[in-house]
Amino acid sequence: LCIRDRVGDVRQAGLDKVPLAELHVPYGRPWGDNGMVLVLRTGGGPEGLTPALREVVRRLDSDVPVHRALTMEQVIEQSLGMRRLVLWLLGGFAVVALVLSSAGLYGVISYLVSQQTREIGIRMALGARSADVLWLVMGHGALLAGAGIGLGLAGALALARVLESQLYGVTAHDPLTFGGVAALLGAVALLACWLPARRATRVDPLLAIRSD
Repeated sequence: LCIRDRVGDVRQAGLDKVPLAELHVPYGRPWGDNGMVLVLRTGGGPEGLTPALREVVRRLDSDVPVHRALTMEQVIEQSLGMRRLVLWLLGGFAVVALVLSSAGLYGVISYLVSQQTREIGIRMALGARSADVLWLVMGHGALLAGAGIGLGLAGALALARVLESQLYGVTAHDPLTFGGVAALLGAVALLACWLPARRATRVDPLLAIRSD
C-alpha cells in the first residue's frame, strides 16, 4: 500500500471532538466502505442543484441510490441539534431563575421598607431628603445583590467544568460571559430595589411616626 497524499483533518465524530486517524482508499476496494459521501462546492445556492445531481448519478449508475442530500449548513445544524436543545433548556431555566430572584429581591426590599417605615419617617422629619432615603434603601438592596452575585459567580466557576462538554469555540471560564451575566443580574437587581426605594421616598413623616 502506497500513501501518496495527505489530506486535512476531518471532524467525523463532531465539531468538538479531536479528529481521528483515518485512511482514504479507492472506492470499490474490498476493505473499503460500501457507501460514499460526495461533497460539492457551488458558486451559488446549493438547494437547486439536488435534482441535477440525482440525474447525473442516475446516468452514471442507475443502481446507486442518492439519499440525504443536504447542504453543509444543514449537516452542521443536525450535528448540533441535541446540544442546542440542551443549551436552550438551560437558557430557559436561567431566565426563570432570573425572574424568581428578581421577584424575591423585590419582596425582601419591600418587606424591609415596610419594617423601617417609622425610621424613614423620623429621618425625613429630621431633615432627610428623598434622595437620602432613596440611597439608603438602594444601598441595602445593592448589598444583598452584590453578595448574591458574588456567591453565584463562585458557584458558577466551581461548576463550570460540568458544562464544558456542551461548549464549542468558547471556554468554560469565559470572562466576557461571566461579566455580562453579572452585569445583567446587577441591573435587574437594582431595578427590583428601585421600585420599593421610590415608594419609600413618598412616606409621609407624620403618618410614619404615628404608626405603631
